[in-house]
Amino acid sequence: MTSELTSVKDLHKIDPVFGQVSFNNHEQVVFCQDKDTGLKAIIGIHNTVLGPALGGTRMWNYANEWEALNDVLRLSRGMTYKSAISGLNLGGGKAVIIGNAKTDKTPELIKKFGQFVDSLSGKYITAEDVGTTTPDMDLILTQTKHVTGISVDKGGSGNPSPITGYGVFMGIKASAKFAFGTDDLSGKKVLVQGVGNVGETVVRYLVQENAIVYITDIYEEKLEEISKKYNVEILKTDVYQAEVDIYAPCALGATINDETLKTIKAKVIAGAANNQLQDEVKHGLILQEKGIVYAPDFLINAGGIISVYGEIAGYGYDEAMKRTENIYNTTLETLNYAKQHNITTHAAAFNMAQNRIDAKKQELK
Repeated sequence: MTSELTSVKDLHKIDPVFGQVSFNNHEQVVFCQDKDTGLKAIIGIHNTVLGPALGGTRMWNYANEWEALNDVLRLSRGMTYKSAISGLNLGGGKAVIIGNAKTDKTPELIKKFGQFVDSLSGKYITAEDVGTTTPDMDLILTQTKHVTGISVDKGGSGNPSPITGYGVFMGIKASAKFAFGTDDLSGKKVLVQGVGNVGETVVRYLVQENAIVYITDIYEEKLEEISKKYNVEILKTDVYQAEVDIYAPCALGATINDETLKTIKAKVIAGAANNQLQDEVKHGLILQEKGIVYAPDFLINAGGIISVYGEIAGYGYDEAMKRTENIYNTTLETLNYAKQHNITTHAAAFNMAQNRIDAKKQELK
């Protein structure tokens, strides 16, 4: 009995929300549930100093609720710094819906989620992400005006994935310039991990540059489709032992970790996936020590938010592409800043973004 009471007492010492490992001074975390539609969602609002929190809604079949919470906290924090370093007047937010997008998603569930977004009165603005689509955003629009990435025929900017992919490609070219002395990718071996909408766009640009492209994905049908469409090779060996110059993670995060860093051979890591470093400090330092150039994910995958921000700021496709192309310059600036100050590239990007947030805070006082 004593040991049982002690364990219960110890549990009370743990802060289940504010002590959560990925909680990072988030302003608000909203848990959304609806029995009729089966909706279980979490909205994370990290920071609204620069403006309303904008970030996509990810629908994923998480192993458990803790995993979903951890994901939304990490992703929403990343959106804060993505918007800040990109010069946008936006804060950071993200949402996750727990469930299989292929079997659990219904129009009623998406609409109900839209009602929860509306209840936040514009503090959070949603958009599409993994597991959600432009038609889903159109459905959410029937419930709230606080949504971006809606169809062009409804006044929106449409699917942001192609512009995200273009920004990642710009980040790859800038990283190559820094690592190899040239941004000419012809003959460079590039592995693209994950060939969804964003990854496919990255593949297309790389092929146009005459890079030697290898692809990998958890979906065999998609792999075969992209391989035939762009005449690129499906990687048959272990991803993290591949003899490539550039590794572009464009699927889910945390692929740079203790295990993968033991074998990874690429000289450059630049991709679309969010939160690529499992531990930002530890793994950022290991990359620095190994001399591997890492393009911070929240910097080079910002094309999507630059695109949907146009719906708020009033600019169109051409301006979005122009702003996204500037990711090349910002990436080079960040990599050089890291080198000059002998810090990790992640720390450099973080500092540059945080400085902008801090300046705005002072201005608002």
